[in-house]
Amino acid sequence: MSDWIECANDAAAAARDFAETVRLRVHERVAPGGHVDADLVTLEQHAVHGFAWIAATTAALEATVDWAKRARSQGHFGRVEELTLRIGFGEYCVQLVSGVPMSAGEIVRQQALGVSVEAAAMASDPAVARFLKDGNTPETRAEFAALLAEGARPDEGLGDETLDLVRAQFRAFTADRIAPHAHGWHLADALIPAEVIAEMAQLGVFGVCIDEKYGGLGLGKLAMSVVSEELSRGWICAGSLGTRSEIAGELIGENGTEAQKAHWLPRIADGSVLPTAVFTEPDTGSDLASVRTRARRQADGTWRVDGAKTWITHAARADLMTLIARTDPDAPGYKGLSMFLAAKTRGSDADPFPDPGIDGSEIEVLGYRGMKEYALGFDGFAVAGDGLLGGAEGQGFKQLMRTFEGARIQTAARAVGVAWNAFDLALDYAMGRRQFSEPLTAFPRVADKLAMMATETVMSRELTYYAARAKDRGARCDIEAGMAKLLAARTAWSAADNAVQIHGGNGYALEYPISRVLCDARILNIFEGAAEIQAQVIARGLLAAQAPPREAEPVRQSA
Repeated sequence: MSDWIECANDAAAAARDFAETVRLRVHERVAPGGHVDADLVTLEQHAVHGFAWIAATTAALEATVDWAKRARSQGHFGRVEELTLRIGFGEYCVQLVSGVPMSAGEIVRQQALGVSVEAAAMASDPAVARFLKDGNTPETRAEFAALLAEGARPDEGLGDETLDLVRAQFRAFTADRIAPHAHGWHLADALIPAEVIAEMAQLGVFGVCIDEKYGGLGLGKLAMSVVSEELSRGWICAGSLGTRSEIAGELIGENGTEAQKAHWLPRIADGSVLPTAVFTEPDTGSDLASVRTRARRQADGTWRVDGAKTWITHAARADLMTLIARTDPDAPGYKGLSMFLAAKTRGSDADPFPDPGIDGSEIEVLGYRGMKEYALGFDGFAVAGDGLLGGAEGQGFKQLMRTFEGARIQTAARAVGVAWNAFDLALDYAMGRRQFSEPLTAFPRVADKLAMMATETVMSRELTYYAARAKDRGARCDIEAGMAKLLAARTAWSAADNAVQIHGGNGYALEYPISRVLCDARILNIFEGAAEIQAQVIARGLLAAQAPPREAEPVRQSA
């Protein structure tokens, strides 16, 4: 069995060479003078984003090889792991040499990138050719699906006793306190109960990455990924409760004054303060450099905030807003933006926004419920004089950009959890439902779906873990985090869509939880940077990799 690992290692190397060829071809299109031209990037967006998807697919292959090697070193590489590797490499190698899906209706073709000859050469590589022939076949998928139906699962050991215990603890908590109630909460469009949030706080959900000296667990992004994945496997909103704490904790931990750290971090870690991220504005979307909300220093040292924000999650019940606003209207773009730690009073159903100067209206949504979304209006809202993050004006955009790595890794982990949730529901339904005197798992196209759902979820999980490990080493990993989020979000949507298909008409019925999972999965390609933004970030970073370093600039996205 181990020879498949060596074959995968060689196939991943061939994929790397091919991806580098694509990078050079795209670079010729968008950087004729040696430096990437923003206008050409927009003009060539299909090719640029296609390259990003090719790079992310290649990275997933590399992360999956690493997973297989670790499993082998721990004596855990058995038949189910071999089949995962073969099916995954077989499918992704086919995509690399023939067409990579960016979405259901957008396939990046090799001829469009001018690399048809190189794609054919990759396909003829002995290791790649073996996977193309014997990797993702009807026989391997059928055997894998049968093993999954018997309860087998690809190895998920992390080689770290603490992290394995964290997974077990949160899997048990989710099975007991989240999964049995999630669909009822969703259908009622109810907030996650306060007592459940308190239990999560006791488990350390909100302080996973906060330093121990401030009351956190200090475990890092890999642990955070495991926690987010397991909670989201029960319900994405349970996994998402920690997102705002993750963002606020990192913003304050990396940029705050010592007084700000001492005041806020222990309260965030113990769950007594629930933060919300207040960044997005109407008509600006991902273009944060166009933020118009104003913050003006008053004579008494406080700040007055005026403007509008939208898509603010958990806003009414939050106690702290990490809020980005323009403090210097004369500074161009992002240079006039500052980040604030804006305390607010926790609202109630009767009075969701009791503080003067702030009001909000709920945005009704298909899924991702449990915290509620709001459009906020600020009209003279007061922020304390010491609420400026780090005490420094004009640093808000840079401060925020540094948190996106962790936030996108966490979002990728949530997507992995959602994909597992879809798989769990689909397998359970397929095993219990009989058609023509046979369980659904006996039908090849149902088995194919289950096999691919599990395979791609493992690959997305390992790419997410790869990015988390890089972040924990202190390495810059904006590209890796973007790749993980890009691929995992596609995996979650594909898994949810296929799970609904396995349910047939029942999948469209509100009473079945898979209807909720489908709605929840759809948001993953949009928030924390839409798929198009992720592709733009990945490609720009890789295309400029050999260019002299320059100051960061806002990512642009065409309509």
